[in-house]
Amino acid sequence: MSDFDDLLDANRSYADSFELSGFDGIARAGVAMVTCMDSRIDPLGMIGLSPGDAKILRNPGGRVTDQALVALVLGTNLLNVDRVLVVQHTRCAMASSTEDELKQRITDNGGRDASWMSLGAIVDQRRTVEGDVLRVQTHPLISDKVSVGGFLYDVDTGLLERVV
Repeated sequence: MSDFDDLLDANRSYADSFELSGFDGIARAGVAMVTCMDSRIDPLGMIGLSPGDAKILRNPGGRVTDQALVALVLGTNLLNVDRVLVVQHTRCAMASSTEDELKQRITDNGGRDASWMSLGAIVDQRRTVEGDVLRVQTHPLISDKVSVGGFLYDVDTGLLERVV
């Protein structure tokens, strides 16, 4: 048995009832969300959407990185996105340690130097959300007609709090 057989078996079951065949890939609800890769987050479920409704961009900390901005430019210009949510969350590992502490933990765990990496530790989540929303709002290739909001998701209650 290979490391992926269980997942491939599950995929075959999933494909038996697959309903997005032929879908054009636009965001049917006009939504894009930048959020964390944390497995406690169900991006579509938390805002009442389904597969095909939104573009979901995930990374450590839910940051609006350069690559996330590329995706948002594509989404807002070509894929029907007219609302962008920037969502960080409570009890986030990226907001629980300094950059140096995270790098040291990785070095200690992996046995290889991680000091050269830029991880993007978050010192103040609310300020970071505000700054990331501003990055989207002021991008020259994202229309000012696009609504952008910043939120903090509580992983213990499932509620979103609007920050911006």
